[in-house]
Amino acid sequence: MTLRELQELEARYAMPTYARAPVEFVRGGGARLWDDEGREYLDFFSGLSVHNAGHCHPRIVEAVAEQVGRLGGVSNLYYAAPAMRLAERLAESSLGGKVFLANSGLEANECAIKLARKRAHLRGIGEPEIVVLDGAFHGRSLGTLAATPRLAREDLFGPLPAGFVSVPRDDPEALRDAVGERTAAVVIEP
Repeated sequence: MTLRELQELEARYAMPTYARAPVEFVRGGGARLWDDEGREYLDFFSGLSVHNAGHCHPRIVEAVAEQVGRLGGVSNLYYAAPAMRLAERLAESSLGGKVFLANSGLEANECAIKLARKRAHLRGIGEPEIVVLDGAFHGRSLGTLAATPRLAREDLFGPLPAGFVSVPRDDPEALRDAVGERTAAVVIEP
């Protein structure tokens, strides 16, 4: 299928949520990608930061193929040993405590927003605020849109959840000034 044919399929069947670059990637390895014409690229984007181990790492491909060959994903309403082993490894190799296994960064961010607000309410803060940085991206749900100033389009999606305070990314003084008694969290995207 040519790039033009892909673009025609997109125009006919896909919602225009992204302005795509006119490139079709057909394979990847490590930090490199190849397009349909064989040109090689360095992937500094890490596939929206989800391929931090690189594309098609042999150990990851083997582990995924082995697991999918035995059992695909199951609802978190049931037990699955790989999920519990992953939770253990993540908890023990990070700050400890417990982990929330999510399907996407959006879900992880929604969970973080809810946890921060819950903790604030338990501390008696009736209208907690979450400080976010201009130019960051946290997702496309209503909560994460509210936390993403450049996408928070009240005219299209409003009303969005309140309680988000946006500050310039490179202004430590503005960040310091934005944090106060009602601050439930500061969300910083690297």
